[in-house]
Amino acid sequence: MSGPTLFLTDERTFWHSTGVQALFLPIGDWVEPPSGSYGADTPGSKRRLLNLVRAAGFDQHLEVRSAAPATREDLLRIHPASYIDEFKRLSDAGGGELGVFAPFSKGGFEIATLSAGLAIEAIDAVASGRARNAYALCRPAGHHCLADQSMGFCLLANIPIAIEAAKARHALARVAVVDWDVHHGNGTQAIFYDRDDVLTISVHQDRCFPPGYTGLDDRGEGAGLGANLNVPLPAGSGHETYLAALERIVVSALESYKPDLIVVASGLDANAVDPLARQLLHSDSFRAMTARMVEVADDLCGGRLAVIHEGGYAEAYVPFCGLAILEALKGERSPVVDPELDFFAAQQPDSRMVAFHFELIEEMRSAAGL
Repeated sequence: MSGPTLFLTDERTFWHSTGVQALFLPIGDWVEPPSGSYGADTPGSKRRLLNLVRAAGFDQHLEVRSAAPATREDLLRIHPASYIDEFKRLSDAGGGELGVFAPFSKGGFEIATLSAGLAIEAIDAVASGRARNAYALCRPAGHHCLADQSMGFCLLANIPIAIEAAKARHALARVAVVDWDVHHGNGTQAIFYDRDDVLTISVHQDRCFPPGYTGLDDRGEGAGLGANLNVPLPAGSGHETYLAALERIVVSALESYKPDLIVVASGLDANAVDPLARQLLHSDSFRAMTARMVEVADDLCGGRLAVIHEGGYAEAYVPFCGLAILEALKGERSPVVDPELDFFAAQQPDSRMVAFHFELIEEMRSAAGL
């Protein structure tokens, strides 16, 4: 497929805050949150990714723009009206929390609908052929959000909302979601668990978040039985293990499913220095995984591939991983050199541990019938 690589971003998404106050001013309206008001979920990693793209001049190789917020109609395809209305009420009243580990400040509802709108535009542009592929720099993230409950920094189910919007506008019979965020994509899984028109695959650190969750035996139910696949990898798995899991399990499942479009839920928190996980990936890991997804999309669905940003909390290193993904989507390199690549490449597990990981992958592959 020809066409531009679309990069969707908006400054307002960086103003989402898990705190409530800047000095003595309440956050909201035109008061930008201070840097110390976030906890782990800061805008720094996302803003620095955008800044690195611009500093490298790579934005000149992309179509960069924003998008309209998700509408109430868009939200209602996934979330009940009661959840949407309470979210809006709390947001207008100064902020609150509608679940576990997902607080928001005043205006959080409007920012969340904008984040979902970026995902909608990314998937719609790819589905319609207006873009060859797309990357949506969403914030807040979405893959932990259930239909009626926020969770894990996620306030709206960005990807399910965007998939349903695309299905309403285009002839998409089968969509596949590949989630390589280091944490399990429990929200996306739950929303599509009894459906066979969306294949959900989560490659995550075993028992990380939600705490204690593995998911190996969760394959979907009813019509969706077999359309959900979890790949729980041990902490410290590293580059070779991730690529093997992608090739032997994820790609095999995609080839069997034959989707009309592929969506990657791209958390960058499997990087080697993320504070919320213990994996060992580096920028070339994300470059290689994305390049493989581009190849698979070209083979299976006319190149239709949308990447939606999820987690990633190492402010200094996330930008290099995100830029590597954009370079792989575009098929071009920027002048940027990852200063930590050689160091992280040298920290990979030894051959005996990699062999053990490969055995686990083969067991998971066999259990999934691939």
